[in-house]
Amino acid sequence: MDQLYQSILLIILLLVFLAGGFWVAMSLLAIGFVGIAVFASAPPGIVMSTTVWGSSASWTLTALPLFIWMGEILFRTKLSEDMFQGLAPWLTRLPGRLLHVNVLGCAVFAAVSGSSAATAMTIGKMSIPELSKRGYDEKMTIGSLAGSGTLGLLIPPSIIMIVYGVAAEVSIVKLFIAGVLPGVLLAALFMGYLAVWATIFPSRTPPADFNMTFREKIYASRRLIPVILLVIFVIGSIYWGWATATEAAACGVAGALILSLVTGSLTWKSFMESLMGATRSSCMIAFILAGAAFLSVAMGYTGLPRTLAEWIRDMQLSPYMLLVALTIFFIILGCFLDGISVVVLTVAIILPMVEAAGIDLLWFGIYVVLVVEMSQITPPVGFNLFVLQGLTGRNILYIAYAALPFFILMVIAVTLITIFPEIVTWLPDRSSMRG
Repeated sequence: MDQLYQSILLIILLLVFLAGGFWVAMSLLAIGFVGIAVFASAPPGIVMSTTVWGSSASWTLTALPLFIWMGEILFRTKLSEDMFQGLAPWLTRLPGRLLHVNVLGCAVFAAVSGSSAATAMTIGKMSIPELSKRGYDEKMTIGSLAGSGTLGLLIPPSIIMIVYGVAAEVSIVKLFIAGVLPGVLLAALFMGYLAVWATIFPSRTPPADFNMTFREKIYASRRLIPVILLVIFVIGSIYWGWATATEAAACGVAGALILSLVTGSLTWKSFMESLMGATRSSCMIAFILAGAAFLSVAMGYTGLPRTLAEWIRDMQLSPYMLLVALTIFFIILGCFLDGISVVVLTVAIILPMVEAAGIDLLWFGIYVVLVVEMSQITPPVGFNLFVLQGLTGRNILYIAYAALPFFILMVIAVTLITIFPEIVTWLPDRSSMRG
């Protein structure tokens, strides 16, 4: 019981720090320090220094800044400008027509960005004015963009998968491969819903305003094709075992630099902006991971993970009931924190419970990413909602209502991977991975 009270006090103190506007990383370090200083006999300074160094000096983490830099380089190229022009000609015959640009555009950019907010911002800047000009339904435009923007977390290479892999000591390469089919599933659910909606309400979809031959479509997509080939090479090299995640990330950076040079968008200014942007993002995430590692050690001293694991065993909850409870917990937590913070704050506490229930940690990583995706479009702190509010000027509740059908589709996706876990595990079991 003393362990429970100690843990509750630490959690309350952490919430106070976060509500007070402290940096997440600083809050984690402070709570860990207090936990060891008050409730343990170990010297907190020495424990902090060794833990922070140990969590930072990880070869696995080197993939993180490289994938972020790859996304930053392509973000500053003409990719987003050419996205609409490259995708639109292929979608005129589908029910819903150009609304599918939001889904496919986000899927393509997700594969080079790894960030949900960056994906929603980039595609939104391009598609919202174009779709509005052509007379597409505003609510469906905003909703599809809010939902599809979350693909940035799921479709590899995903930053949050790297964070989970490091925190949970699960192979990042396997996580990347495991995220492919769920990412395709979610994109297919979104596109299927758009097609059904457009079939039921045909008057809300304007008629096709252009027609192209196959050769003209290929020419319109000429700038997108090299980027898609780069993504296929990066993910394929991991899947077929040609490269580790870090090696594939290095190849991705080199390919992105070559593409931006060939397209004429690589200047010294854009190079430095991409480098500094990647440096800032990488330092922020690494700092949070270091704080989370120290807090995990502090929680170990309180005995909370062990107590919770024993509690789960004693309650004899079925894995399904545990997942229902965790889904509600993650959604609530995601209403107030960004996805990376949710993962690093909970992994140390949740994983013993998950392992006690016999749930595969690789599968659980994809489940966590999907649930955290859901939190990106839930008020009051859904990051994608804020991005779209800035782009459209609409009330955040209006945007959340527009995104509600896509939230439900994510719940369906979580249900499907729970009933059919092979959706997650099939590809990793059959790939030739290394590293």
